[in-house]
Order: sequence, then structure tokens, then C-alpha cells
Amino acid sequence: MEEGKANLAFKGVAERLTLGITRILENLPGVVDVRFAEREPAEKRSLLSWEQKNTCILPEDLRDFYLTTDGFTLTWSVKLDNECVPLGCMMVNSVARLCPLLQPVALFSLPNAPSLADLDWEESDAKLGSERAPAVPHFDSRSRIFELDSCGGNGKVCLVYKNCTAGVVAQQSEIWFLDCSLCWHFLTATFTSYYRLMITHLGLPEWQYTFTPYGPSPQAKQWASLYQPLTFSSEHSMADAAGDSYLNKLDPTKAFKGKAKAPAPKKKPPSQCSSGNAAKSQGSTGRPIGTKR
Repeated sequence: MEEGKANLAFKGVAERLTLGITRILENLPGVVDVRFAEREPAEKRSLLSWEQKNTCILPEDLRDFYLTTDGFTLTWSVKLDNECVPLGCMMVNSVARLCPLLQPVALFSLPNAPSLADLDWEESDAKLGSERAPAVPHFDSRSRIFELDSCGGNGKVCLVYKNCTAGVVAQQSEIWFLDCSLCWHFLTATFTSYYRLMITHLGLPEWQYTFTPYGPSPQAKQWASLYQPLTFSSEHSMADAAGDSYLNKLDPTKAFKGKAKAPAPKKKPPSQCSSGNAAKSQGSTGRPIGTKR
């Protein structure tokens, strides 16, 4: 009896933690093998140890999340030709895997080897600072960056502390997306907003690229149009510059139409002769123009 009550209590926590997304996924066509990884809550001492080690204060909502579950993993697949193909993945790294993006330089590395800090340009920073967009994180000591999700190799979702000073504890954080070209894109100001955003996009492949100017790949767009038609169609980045949808449009009348023949030139209608021209033509016959006597 006690074990049954514990299982029901955990299912209730899991239902609230996933915002009911597991039931929604199971009802979608073709979706199979929805898996939610059960994890124990993180210990307070591990959170305090992380803050002391990295000289950062975890956001309150992220701290509460870790005290509920030490990380989050929910995956689901689709059935294609009697084969299960992994598709969706929602992930938040555990406290132990919330590692800095910029690892310390190895002792035996080359002294002149390039690093991510070389990507910071003052000119680009000035251009971005002039716009209303938030300031972009830096790869040097001015920012402290920690990886929340590896995005299956398609980029990284990061917890970013900006305007940091050596030896001073950083407190303000934001959620940013680092794409494969090492360009930053702002996602949300709080972890709670990002978590809801991840649930809303069902963990579809490359959903973070909807917040970039170029958007996800065509294959990812097709999956999004199949399993997320409402929110997907409202995204501005899903359309091209002309405002048309990315989906291919086929007009059978044009695709299978034979080669059109060149139209025959139209004959010009004969122009009406003026009275002077008529008199000229009459005089050209050799007959006298004057009246006969």
C-alpha cells in the first residue's frame, strides 16, 4: 500500500513537472516510446558547492527546479515503416553536468593556439549595442557561461552571466542559444520561461533555431509542421523574405504543361487612305484628271 501511494505521488509530481506533455505526445499520430527519466532531487550541498566553485548564484527558479529533480530528460520517437525513429528530446543537464562552456587552458597546449576569446570583436559589439537587442555574451572573462543542453550537437543552450568581475559573485543570469557558427541568440531572461518554451516546442529537432534569423533546416521545418502546426505557422522565421511559406507548392497545370508554341504574328489591318492619297493613286493611272469636254 505504501509503495502504491509513493508511486501515485511520484506520478503526480512527474505530471506537474512535465506540464502534462507526456499525455499530449502519446495522443499525437505516429508518436511512440515516450520516455521520462526519473531522477532524485539534488542535494542542497551540491548546489552550494557549485556556487562556490563557479562564483555564481543560481537563479531562484533554477534552484527550485534542481531541488525537485536533478536534471530533466524526456524523449519520444515516431514510427516510420515499422521502425522507431528518435525525434524529440527535452533536456536540462544535472548540477554535476552544468559545466563551464570555456574550460581552462590545458597545461601542455600550444601558447599561440586560438581560443573562443579571439572571436570577440569590438566593432561587432558596438553595432549590437546600438540596437535594442540585449548585449551579446563574451567568450572571455567578462561572461561566465554554463551549458544547460547540448541540443544533440546542433548548438548549445547556455546559462549566461554577463558583466562579470574577477573575484566577485555573479547573480544576474539569462538563457542564450549558441549556434553551430558560434553566434549568440537571446532566448529568455529566466529559466522558467525557457522551460515552458522547451515544453511548448515538444523538444523537436533544432527548435532553438526558430529564434535565429535563418531558422531551422528544411527537414526540421517539416517535422515542426507535422507535430506543431499552430505555434509553428505563427513564427515569422518560418517564412522566407517574400513572406511565402517554406512548403513546396506544386501547380500541376504548370508542372506537366507541354512546351507552348510561339504565337503567330498578327497581320496589321490596312490603313485607310486619305483623300490626297486617293487622288495620287488616281493620277498614277495615266487618265486625265480634268473633266472631259
